[in-house]
Amino acid sequence: MPQQSKTAMWFSAIGLLGVAVFAGCTTKSAAPPPPPAVTVAPVLQRDISIHQEWVGTMAGNTDADIRPKVEGFLQTRLYTEGSLVNKGQAMFQLDQRQAVAALQQAEGQLEQARALQAQAEIDVKRYTPLVAERAVSQADLDKALSMQRSGAAQVQAAQAAVDNAKLNRGWTTVTSPISGIAGIAKVGIGDLMTPNTVMATVSTVDPIYVDFSISEQDYLRFVKAGTGGKAGADLELMLGDGSKFEHRGHALLVNREVDSRTGTIQVRAEFPNPGNVLRPGQYARIRAITDERRNALLIPQKAISELQGVYQVGVVDADNKVTIRAVKPGPQFGDMWVIESGLQPQDKVVVDGLQRIRDGMTVAPTPFKDTQANAVPGGD
Repeated sequence: MPQQSKTAMWFSAIGLLGVAVFAGCTTKSAAPPPPPAVTVAPVLQRDISIHQEWVGTMAGNTDADIRPKVEGFLQTRLYTEGSLVNKGQAMFQLDQRQAVAALQQAEGQLEQARALQAQAEIDVKRYTPLVAERAVSQADLDKALSMQRSGAAQVQAAQAAVDNAKLNRGWTTVTSPISGIAGIAKVGIGDLMTPNTVMATVSTVDPIYVDFSISEQDYLRFVKAGTGGKAGADLELMLGDGSKFEHRGHALLVNREVDSRTGTIQVRAEFPNPGNVLRPGQYARIRAITDERRNALLIPQKAISELQGVYQVGVVDADNKVTIRAVKPGPQFGDMWVIESGLQPQDKVVVDGLQRIRDGMTVAPTPFKDTQANAVPGGD
């Protein structure tokens, strides 16, 4: 090989070696990546009241379907729909002509019965002295006495028919059996009414009922707590627009059975309703204090990670190193979560960035700014 080629190869090898040495030096001198930034919040210790909510539906304490007692064509509606009606107030008027005719017929039959009874009494008075004189046989007197008793019975039956006809005539005016809010009429003028026809509904709504369901576990807990299975004696009512009803209520009764399909049992609450503001069928949320916790440990809900039923948090120590701990969460409290075990007061937990860390990693913590996590509400 010529001397010139050997020299070129020599310099090429030296160049490659220099590049490799330079690359190695560059790799060794590269700065390590910065620790991941996370936000942390201290574990708070507070005395708190645990609230629980259930979804419910309002119902009148008495809902009376208005039905006619007799058949007839509807002539007039006598009430204002949606207004307050009193017990005994006339609501509908049916055609009375058939009832009036039946009453007149019954009264005529009563007069006939009375006439027959009067004739029987005359016969008895006439035959009684004649029997003593043997001018009339005893059989004739006995027949007259029988006719007298039969006439009295016929008068009594005819009088009952008259009384019944008067009732039927009176029932052509349909009245409200209770005082309450009268709903929209479900029938129109000219419709044929029967005793099965629901003409309207009247509801008594002060106080008003709210029906809601609690879980079987809650029911058993309330029973053990001595509340008779009722969800607290002091209840708040949250309305559909998110506002809180100004009057508090109480649990009235618990249904007799647990629904096997849902595992819940129905509870009925009672709330005062002055002015009839609340109406049957409205959506509502029932809210009650179900537990009092002293020195409860609280962390933001976002600080907890759950995987296959295991709850974990990242705890940052004084050296900014992370320890992954398993915790046992309790009930929720606003945006916070009560921790039953696994943490100590004033531990610092990772709130944001939990997915980017692992056990033993060094992090760059900054305080969590959520005001609800740093200032626990007072339980309202």
